[in-house]
Amino acid sequence: MNEDRGRAAADGTASEGYLPIAEHGLIGDLRTAALVGTDGRINWFCAPRFDSPSIFGALLDARDGGHWHLSPVGDVATRQQYYFPDTNILMTRMLTENGIVEIQDFMPIRAEGDRDHRQRLVRRVVSVRGSARIRTVIAPRMNYGRDPHKVEPQPHGVRFTSEALDISLQASVVLHAEDQDAVGEFDLTEGQSVLFVLESTAPTRAEPSIDLVDAQAAEELFGATVRFWRQWLGQSTYTGRWREMVHRSALTLKLLTHEPTGAIVAAPTLGLPEQVGGERNWDYRYVWIRDAAFSLHALLRLGFTREAQAFISWLTDCLRGARDGDHVPLRVLYSIDGSAELPEQVLDHWEGYRGSAPVRVGNGAADQLQLDIYGELFDAIYLFNKHGDGISHESWMDLCTILDWLLEHWDSPDAGIWETRAGQQRHTYSRVMCWVAVERMIRMARQRGLPGDLGRWMAERDKIYHQIMEQGWSAQDQTFVQRLSGDPEEPPESILDASLLVMPMVKFLSPKDPRFRSTVDAIGASLVTDSLVFRYDPKLSPDGLDGTEGTFSICSFWWVEALARTGQVDAARVALEKMFTYANHLGLYAEQIGMTGEHLGNFPQAFTHLALISAATSLDGFMG
Repeated sequence: MNEDRGRAAADGTASEGYLPIAEHGLIGDLRTAALVGTDGRINWFCAPRFDSPSIFGALLDARDGGHWHLSPVGDVATRQQYYFPDTNILMTRMLTENGIVEIQDFMPIRAEGDRDHRQRLVRRVVSVRGSARIRTVIAPRMNYGRDPHKVEPQPHGVRFTSEALDISLQASVVLHAEDQDAVGEFDLTEGQSVLFVLESTAPTRAEPSIDLVDAQAAEELFGATVRFWRQWLGQSTYTGRWREMVHRSALTLKLLTHEPTGAIVAAPTLGLPEQVGGERNWDYRYVWIRDAAFSLHALLRLGFTREAQAFISWLTDCLRGARDGDHVPLRVLYSIDGSAELPEQVLDHWEGYRGSAPVRVGNGAADQLQLDIYGELFDAIYLFNKHGDGISHESWMDLCTILDWLLEHWDSPDAGIWETRAGQQRHTYSRVMCWVAVERMIRMARQRGLPGDLGRWMAERDKIYHQIMEQGWSAQDQTFVQRLSGDPEEPPESILDASLLVMPMVKFLSPKDPRFRSTVDAIGASLVTDSLVFRYDPKLSPDGLDGTEGTFSICSFWWVEALARTGQVDAARVALEKMFTYANHLGLYAEQIGMTGEHLGNFPQAFTHLALISAATSLDGFMG
């Protein structure tokens, strides 16, 4: 960041031009996604994949990031957004003094077997009532704003050309080039509409494959997109009390799925801060083994076995790398295509969301050791083996290879589930999930008669269990704690961690166990505020970063489950209903919730939505 922009961030002026994170909706095509603000601006869009460089990046730099503005000229009294029922088609309504304008945003889904499909972002603006003058500004900034481009007029729009990417924009109105942008103004009377279709491709002179400025062609694409989402959602087996929130979370998880590979990304964004003005800004457009495993679990609970099978296929390739001699069987995260090389770099020419620098691309956590991922992964595979098609012989042998490695390394310090950057520690949650990994392998071997050294596996499982109970339990404070003591005779530090709420969920302890009940009480007294749950207290457990963070939404949904499992069903229901009030207007959640209810961190977050599904389905069961 240069000196002038640093001063702007410090005095608050850098917030100009930024919508709150929660004031966005998400659209996508199972390859990438875009964030659309309630003001009609597309502030984030990468193509052709989630982890491609951005085309529109105003979310992270309002001045130089690039955007697509589409809105009535003049004052807008009210702005509202909703999803077309049971779809991921976003409708943005704007009420002016002269009428009502609606913007329909969606990305068509590639039909199975369609080899001619092109990636498109469709925007249709309609005058619902009265009349309106509409202005649009299409201002792409390629490669995170680093690559120059040219603007060339076309018969039905414009083309933006750069070294690495071409963008063809068709429109049913005339657009004019202004510097690097395309601009248009037009009048709409009641019932009239205007179409825009953006296609991104590798550099080519080819014309778009279909003239979508034709109203009938666009309507057919709209209808096909509606049918896709409704047919997909129709597979859900959920019939519980919170259908709307659960199904919106399922639709969001599906949007975060890269269909060609089966990978599930943690979020479609990068750099959104955990504290406005702070440095906790990460790139989440990758596949975290932990997040994806939890997502698989959530989708299986709703009956979406096809997505589970696709992810298992993607995962098989990662497992094969372990069997082929990778120095560590699994990395914490991978790119969509399975690469573990994700070097972290800083986009120092961008100021960050509301001055929250640095803006990081890539993620250094890829090189961390996080032992808990083995438990989450093996638990998901266990469930898939139980409720899905079952795993193959080759996959079982891959798992055995990984388990052999884990049995030699489970007692190592690691970075833990929260990916701290303060050095490795002996995390209790990591030990619990190592226990889960070994225990699930024993279960699968017994259930299917699969080969394995059960005697060794059971001995190591029991060692892990006893270590947790002896070194992860504070007799003085009557709670499990974040880190193990260095010696069985020494009491551990009295640091609470909300990840320990999952102990009964993974069947490590009974929810009726007095040790778990007292841990829930301790977490409730120290880390919970109005159903919102902090991960841990950074003052007691420094994580190597400056600043603070908000409450972590996945922990808040874990809190709901913990209350329900310990018999506090009414309190669990109240906590769940409170959490629903913290969703944005579309039912979406960022990673964290701040002091005044603002959304913080990358958005929307798969971790949060899968935890919502788990909490709601579990609480349904307890309520009968």
